[in-house]
Amino acid sequence: MGNRLADALSPYLRAHAGNPVDWFPWGEEAFAVARERDVPVLVSIGYATCHWCHVMARESFSDPAIARILNDRFVAIKVDREEHPDVDASYLAAASAFTRELGWPLTVFATPGGRTFYAGTYFPPQPVRGMPAFVEVLAAVDEAWRERRNDLDETASAVAGALDAASATDTAGPLPDRARLATVVAALAADEDRVHGGFGRAPKFPVAPVLGFLAASGDPGRELAMRALRLMSASPLRDPVEGGFFRYATRADWSDPHYERMLTDNALLLGVAAELARTGEPPGFLAPIADGVIDFLIGRMQLERGGFASAQDSESVIAGERSEGGYYRLDAAGRAALEPPALDEKVLTGWNGLAIGALARAGFVLGDPVAVEAARRAADFLLAVHRLDDGTLVRASLDGEVSSAAATLEDSGMLAVGLLELAAASGEVSYAVAARSLIDAASTAAAGDAVVPFAAPAGADPVLAARGLAMRPDPAEGATQSGMTACADASWRLFALGAGARYRALAERTMESVAGIATLRPLAFGGALELMARLDAPLVQLVTVLPDGREADPAHDDLLAATRRHAASVATIVTERQARDFAAAGFELFEARVAQSDTPTAYRCRSFVCALPVHGARELEGLAEGT
Repeated sequence: MGNRLADALSPYLRAHAGNPVDWFPWGEEAFAVARERDVPVLVSIGYATCHWCHVMARESFSDPAIARILNDRFVAIKVDREEHPDVDASYLAAASAFTRELGWPLTVFATPGGRTFYAGTYFPPQPVRGMPAFVEVLAAVDEAWRERRNDLDETASAVAGALDAASATDTAGPLPDRARLATVVAALAADEDRVHGGFGRAPKFPVAPVLGFLAASGDPGRELAMRALRLMSASPLRDPVEGGFFRYATRADWSDPHYERMLTDNALLLGVAAELARTGEPPGFLAPIADGVIDFLIGRMQLERGGFASAQDSESVIAGERSEGGYYRLDAAGRAALEPPALDEKVLTGWNGLAIGALARAGFVLGDPVAVEAARRAADFLLAVHRLDDGTLVRASLDGEVSSAAATLEDSGMLAVGLLELAAASGEVSYAVAARSLIDAASTAAAGDAVVPFAAPAGADPVLAARGLAMRPDPAEGATQSGMTACADASWRLFALGAGARYRALAERTMESVAGIATLRPLAFGGALELMARLDAPLVQLVTVLPDGREADPAHDDLLAATRRHAASVATIVTERQARDFAAAGFELFEARVAQSDTPTAYRCRSFVCALPVHGARELEGLAEGT
């Protein structure tokens, strides 16, 4: 038995390299062997910091007896869902035909052609509360494959047909106006847990994209987001020692969390805190939340080369035993004697884009240059390592070695948004130019598509595509905005900076493709609704220009602070040279922007129609009041 996972890029796959199971990585070889042996395929999908993935690995995949069954009667494939999100999405959709309790580890049984005929999630080593033991499941699948093959083929065909029909569902509609968005906010308010914050009952997730929509929608949505963030931050969902938020909680009061700390959740919640701090007088609890997450991202998650790890594990070793959450239940002194839970040091392009954007935005709003510099380090790493010579992206890397997995649409969109936030925070046009190239490539890849204007330039996963299993990008959102929404968001930001009206048109067309369903299912479309709210709101642009070559004058600090906190759709502080660079690169918002009389000068515009420039914070506030 060969060890095919030992040299895998994914830490999750490497963790399974020592199993007695004869694992294959995702690829053509596994399906070819299954066809040759005429046996079904087990596709086991998880990720490195997943607690129940660890449990099933210890209980079942490390058991020699179970391994013998798998090796003799199946071809077993191990997939890192974060490295191959399209594979995960395809099999997760198929698994929904068999169980409503979707999650990870995802356990899928498929034909040698890749089509699913049965699926579940975690299976225990012994029967528990009506759940069959994993070995019983394997025996039943093996028996059905040998004795009732036609039934399994019919089931696989039916599942594939149902997925095809579902993908054809019309989700389009007109973009919502302010009144329609207000009804969406009211629907979310009706679903709010007014005691503990957040939405629904246990298990409860932060649903950061929804909080982002509420924060951007004005009151009463802003108050709803504020209350949720305040209550979550005071609960066991937030680590009071190291500042990060955990993935989710199993109880309504946010207690008994699942302790993995994801880059995605923390980046997006930092973005929500920054947005709330920007709009209106920030309450005292926001600064500690933002500072804590910034410290966690930079101090714990940022790697030596500049990129950010994907997540931190929920488990640690205490007194020689693996403990779920034990490290996090200790105070600072107790943790000091322990090795922290492991990081999944896999650097994902899209997820790093989220962190870059959140740190850049928070650093700009809060006047924190350390946060902006951390975002810059990550962006420079991504552009140097994850962008190939032809401009295309890679999905992931580990220690500078890039993955062969195809970059997805979320990689293009999320990185582009992050780069645009960094361009605004740093004043460096090179990041905006790189973002524009990513969006142009995603738009070109979708040329001729009558439904959506973006596609992954790298195309669909080739193994899925060869089997007719590749799906259209899912417009629905969970822990993060979708790739479609991210590309549309970046397009709107490009338009706001003056890159051209076609970018607003791209954003509008994308949002129209999901507007019919987004307003009806707001918990699944928070990112899209946030962008729809921005498209409906007046476009307010603010550029404050500093004289070239002059030391910062404390007399102008009030104007700079007012710029950072101004209620603008887009705001930036640039030097005269940087303004010229933006204008030369085709961003018309910056044309003829100079520091008049060698003094910091603010230009406030509405849809590119600008008021007379001002030089003081009070004058700038007066322009806002006169809006």
